[in-house]
Amino acid sequence: MTLSIIAIVLVLIVAFLAGMEGILDQFQFHQPLVACSLIGLVTGNLEAGVILGGTLQMIALGWANIGAAVAPDAALASVASAIILVLGGQGINGVSTAIAVAIPLAVAGLFLTMIVRTLAVPIVHMMDAAAEKGNIGQIELLQILAICMQGLRIAIPAGALLFIPAEVVQNTLNSMPEWLTTGMAIGGGMVVAVGYAMVINMMANKEVWPFFIIGFVVAAISQLTLIALGALGIALALIYLNLSERGGSSNGGGHGDPLDDILNDY
Repeated sequence: MTLSIIAIVLVLIVAFLAGMEGILDQFQFHQPLVACSLIGLVTGNLEAGVILGGTLQMIALGWANIGAAVAPDAALASVASAIILVLGGQGINGVSTAIAVAIPLAVAGLFLTMIVRTLAVPIVHMMDAAAEKGNIGQIELLQILAICMQGLRIAIPAGALLFIPAEVVQNTLNSMPEWLTTGMAIGGGMVVAVGYAMVINMMANKEVWPFFIIGFVVAAISQLTLIALGALGIALALIYLNLSERGGSSNGGGHGDPLDDILNDY
């Protein structure tokens, strides 16, 4: 698929915003669901972009920067895989391949992150020097420069991918043997499960397990739409908030677990 000049510019803008949001966390442009959907929207592949973003989002749920450990780069994985999906011209059928490509791209993004953060060290020292002089304007400019470096970290690789002829990407994807594409699809599905399991492992306690079990069972009912499942999730959240208020006011104070507080009343 060949993109127009306007589509290329819009994709680069999305990539730039995704790179900045990887640090700012303000509008979540770096999240796969947002980045892939936006790229799908500006290139006329919204449905495929949303499906790709939703699948990658389940993987990225388990990615988090903890201490000195830096998580895989969700921004680069989202933007690059979405561009490959669009250029491949396979639509929804190419989602599984794009997902498989996204994982090594996310790991490769760690190298770019290391480079940008290393380049940011002198900028921090320059900001310290400006602070000693009371030069607030220079501090703000250096701050903007550092954030723009993060945006270019994603925009430059995205631009490189965009200028690869679409025929090259499409022929490369079509030349992949069936055993490889099938294996990547299976592996991508397993990575989604592992990412979600990591989130559950971090959140799991006796308060949330009942809600998880209810959601797991209800999700198996094929007649329910995503809107219905979302409504059930909101209802369960409201029930939990009401239980929290009741448990917190029981006997002059709660124990941190609203379910335990209510059970102790009986």
